[in-house]
Amino acid sequence: MVARIGLKLIIAVGVITIIIIGVFSYFSIRAQTDALISQAGIHANQLSEAIKNSTLTSMLENKRDEVHAIINTVSHEPSITEIRILNKEGEVTFSSRSDLIGKMVDKHAESCYACHTENAPLQRLPMNERMRIYRISPDAPRILAVINPIYNTPSCYEAACHAHTRDQTVLGVLDIKMDLKNVDRQIEDNKFRLIALAAMAILALSIFIAYFVRIWIVKPVGKLVKATSQVSSGNYNYTIDDIGNDELGLLAKSFNKMTKNLAEAKQQLFQSDKMASLGRLAAGVAHEINNPLTAVLTYSSFILKRTKENPELQEDLGVIVRETIRCREIVKNLLDFARPSVPKMQESDINKIIKNAIEVVAAQLLLKRIELDAHLDTPLPEITVDPNQIQQVFINLMVNAADAIGDSGGKITVHPSMISLSPYGLAQIKTAVCPKRHSLMDDEIKINGLPTIRVKAVVKGNDEFINLDPVYGKHRHQYGMEFKSGKNFQVSCPQCGVSLIEENIKCPECGSSVCAFEVPPHGMFEGCANPECTWQRWGAMDEAGQKDYIQVKIADTGQGIPEENLSRLFEPFYTTKGKHGTGLGLAVIWRIIDNHDGTIGVESEAGKGTTFTIHLPLQK
Repeated sequence: MVARIGLKLIIAVGVITIIIIGVFSYFSIRAQTDALISQAGIHANQLSEAIKNSTLTSMLENKRDEVHAIINTVSHEPSITEIRILNKEGEVTFSSRSDLIGKMVDKHAESCYACHTENAPLQRLPMNERMRIYRISPDAPRILAVINPIYNTPSCYEAACHAHTRDQTVLGVLDIKMDLKNVDRQIEDNKFRLIALAAMAILALSIFIAYFVRIWIVKPVGKLVKATSQVSSGNYNYTIDDIGNDELGLLAKSFNKMTKNLAEAKQQLFQSDKMASLGRLAAGVAHEINNPLTAVLTYSSFILKRTKENPELQEDLGVIVRETIRCREIVKNLLDFARPSVPKMQESDINKIIKNAIEVVAAQLLLKRIELDAHLDTPLPEITVDPNQIQQVFINLMVNAADAIGDSGGKITVHPSMISLSPYGLAQIKTAVCPKRHSLMDDEIKINGLPTIRVKAVVKGNDEFINLDPVYGKHRHQYGMEFKSGKNFQVSCPQCGVSLIEENIKCPECGSSVCAFEVPPHGMFEGCANPECTWQRWGAMDEAGQKDYIQVKIADTGQGIPEENLSRLFEPFYTTKGKHGTGLGLAVIWRIIDNHDGTIGVESEAGKGTTFTIHLPLQK
């Protein structure tokens, strides 16, 4: 199909080129032909005037022999075929052919009608009408004949030898006939050269057109067709190489972006289907799996106690007990994630919640020779939370810390405290809308596990997307392309295209445009559109001032988390434990903290341990 498009385009351009060059050649040949004929006519007329002037004296003195001598001499030129002088009655009085002297000409032939219309001789005739071109026979060369009227001058009608009256205007006609053989040969040569040049030009243009059509159109379109075939077959990871910056190049870039979005959408749809399936699965898991697991755990634990004298059997039973407990925990995590319960808020002591969580994991930490350092001596004000859910958060984090430390021993530190923090660098944007109330939140692309704010930026005519960091004061934005300067950005809503740039407002720090959107119910959020500037303003949060939080830090001396994995840590089903984890524990933790209007962050360095920091507001 691509080849046919290229061929059609080449044929169309070639036909247009042939028509244009053909029309140009036609008019060029015609103009050259007219110019050569005109030059021949001018030459004949000049020769005619020279003969008139040369024979004037001889005619006045009636020296006919001298007139015949002049005419015969001039007629010997190669291009002259005949010279004759006719009187006003049409009689040939002088001629280069002696056999024609004294004969009458037919006034209705040889273009005599040009001067003798309706037998009334014209006194004046334009130059172009005094010329005539004809052939004696079809195979004979063309003849150019020019008539030159001989007017009655005072020297003629006053001469004693002539009997011309004063009222006669035209006394006769000088007729010169020239052979156009050389002119026609030159015309044919010009035609041949012009046609040859036109053919070469058409051939050269066709070759160049075919080459550039192949390079600029056929190949890029071929790549696009191949890419669409790949995508239609399900290969959403297929990308098109850079094919330039023209319209096809932009189309290829848009195609790559589209396939990327399709892949992400497919993954998101897959995740949504998975979540829906897990939700349906979890509904039956509690009854269909938990009860058999409880029975297996109960009987295996009972048999384990009765077989102390059989170490090999006890080892096997220990595996059964351990794996049954792990299965029960997996089912519990699935249920917690698929059907999150509504927090049952009540005034609670955070130190007591942490103590209860430590009691649950104490035995596991002891078996792994992990030291637990909990700073629970400082009294803290009570906080409104769901104690069971917050306890689950601490249990999960300490179990993860123990898994990160492993069996080689290490240390876990739990340090709760009260802290007053500014919203700058802590407050999270959870909802954002454009002026037409379209949501700007993007759950697919996350920064540190948090949904981002997605906006569209137009830079030099190209549409790109920016995912803004949802944490007030942070500047970890993700750009769709490398932005060099933001002073000329046109930022808009990705759905409706309405502008998000505030008119007549500039960044107080760098003077660039300011992007603004609403964060219900917390007013307007503003930020500098220049990626090199970090200025932001959230009026509602700034007016609220500092806020009191209970801060809990849980640090371990484990293997740490690579930096490239930190941004995905709170995503569902993402785990760093390989086959030993479900990837739901931290997702459940994040949901619980988010439901309490709190925040959770993580700092880690591979080989040096990890620190989770939780902030829970004292007052809502």
